[in-house]
Amino acid sequence: MELSSGIKFFKRRISSRFSLFAKMNGLIIILFIPIIILFTYSNGIAFNVIGKELMESNSKQLSFLSSQIDSRINQTMDFVISFSRDPNVQKFNGLNLWDDRYDRMQTRYVVQEKMVLQSGVMNIWPVKYTVYSQQNKEAISNYTNTIDYNEDYLKKNMTGKWTYGDGTAVTSDQPKDFYWFYTDSFGHQGTLKGSNLVVEASFGHDNIQNMLDTYKAGGQGDPLLYHKGDHPILNRTASKQLANELIHFLDSQSLEDTMQQVVKLENKNYLVSAVKSPQLAWYLVDLVPLDQIMGPISFSRNLFYLSMVLLFVVGISASVLLYRNVQRPIRKLIRGLQSVQRGDFSVRINSNIHNEFSFLFYRFNDMSQQIQSLIENVLNEKLQAREATLKQLQAQINPHFLYNCLGYIINMAQMNDEEAVVSMAYNLSAYYRYITRLERQTATLDEEIRLINNYLDIQRLRNGRIHYHIDIPEEMLKQHVPRLMLQPIVENAVIHGVGKSYASGEIRISGEMSNGYCKVYIDDDGPGMNLEEQEALNRKMRGPLQEEMGCGLWNTNQRVIHLFGTNSYLCFKQSPLGGFRTEIIWEIATGEEQQQKFPTLGGTQYADDHSRR
Repeated sequence: MELSSGIKFFKRRISSRFSLFAKMNGLIIILFIPIIILFTYSNGIAFNVIGKELMESNSKQLSFLSSQIDSRINQTMDFVISFSRDPNVQKFNGLNLWDDRYDRMQTRYVVQEKMVLQSGVMNIWPVKYTVYSQQNKEAISNYTNTIDYNEDYLKKNMTGKWTYGDGTAVTSDQPKDFYWFYTDSFGHQGTLKGSNLVVEASFGHDNIQNMLDTYKAGGQGDPLLYHKGDHPILNRTASKQLANELIHFLDSQSLEDTMQQVVKLENKNYLVSAVKSPQLAWYLVDLVPLDQIMGPISFSRNLFYLSMVLLFVVGISASVLLYRNVQRPIRKLIRGLQSVQRGDFSVRINSNIHNEFSFLFYRFNDMSQQIQSLIENVLNEKLQAREATLKQLQAQINPHFLYNCLGYIINMAQMNDEEAVVSMAYNLSAYYRYITRLERQTATLDEEIRLINNYLDIQRLRNGRIHYHIDIPEEMLKQHVPRLMLQPIVENAVIHGVGKSYASGEIRISGEMSNGYCKVYIDDDGPGMNLEEQEALNRKMRGPLQEEMGCGLWNTNQRVIHLFGTNSYLCFKQSPLGGFRTEIIWEIATGEEQQQKFPTLGGTQYADDHSRR
């Protein structure tokens, strides 16, 4: 009893919760999830902070480079403006027409020398200067001694802004210079009046490249100068293929004064930053490889994730090892205990493991074998005791009944009632022939009904008030039941029902089959019992045999339960005839179960014996 309750409790605990293997894996996952979430969160914050700082730093550096370029350009423009007001430059324009030829040569030399000196001072930003005298139709330059005056050239380039190229045709991939033309016409900048002094300033792409190279040497970027529709100016170590992809991307964008965006070029992520130069109207663009800068952080992140995966695999492996060496043997032990609980004591646990559980399995098998032997011995003893009780019951019932029947035959013989003697002898012979065959413990319901016919005919001969009616379905007569199942109940109805009543003395036996059950009702019109007595009798049937109660009905109930299972039983109710009703209910066995319970039954023996008589 304690073993059964313990197994039920443990089973409820197992069924209501996860297994040990699931708990271990769940615990591993629960431990890993917050670690990965926290690391991912902190790593994301680090990425965002570093990315933000990188963008701000790159933007500042690019703005500083742009300001340097604009500063050089402004210095050039300031020199041009101040230089155009120089007396020697004004003198070169022909304001002093009376100077002799020597003075004019001296003036040309001085003007050219000042331009050369200015270009030498700014050697990191060399500039070409040219002075055009519209009045004298002459020109002086610091980079050549022979230059012609071309008024159409001046008119074409007098825009007042820095331009890329001077309109001279060049090849598409040949770099150009930046040009700015200044005239001393007050309030009419960009126009020629016929006597203007025009100063031309130009610098080549080498100046831009020098600054781009210096910028690249001090950082991680790859800068260039970009203007839509013109050939870009790259640093000297730039990748042309990467630059072409960047130019293609920039051409598709509508650029503002500043721009920062992460772009995927050549299957890599780059931070593209652009700052517009106010003087040139070109964009200074920097290309920073994010994958290269963020590479160490990404590597450490991936290394952490790889470590987590390895730890997870090790944890799952340990869980699997624990499952195979602990939980699986426990499950085998539980299944074995459940089989024992169901009554299967032949179960044995086979296992090839060699640990502490092998001893438990050995002890379980030994315990199961001992319990099986003990139960088999007890069951055999119970069966023998039950059979002895049944035989004793038959021996107790039969002699008194036999004496009465023989007394009836003697009386009828003395009265010369030959028909009554023959009838009594015939029924008594058939009755005793059936009940004395103890080699079989079961019979068909048809055989039992024939026995009841003999018994009630005998009782009707002794008591003329008794009459009976039997209504059993044909298919129900083939059912196998314990021998003498109906006789004690019918006898109880005759003695305690009809025998205690002075009415007509009716006994009715009926049966039905429904919902997998067979039901036989034995009714009489005797005095019966009240409800309390009926409930008391029903309770006694469910309990052990008591000394003050008769053993016939209780024994019949136990035989029905033993043969058909706990769903089969006897119960007592009020009869529709006004007396007492006994109901016999048993569960119909399937074909396989019937073959196991009644392997050697024959249904014709009693009929043949009866017909021979």
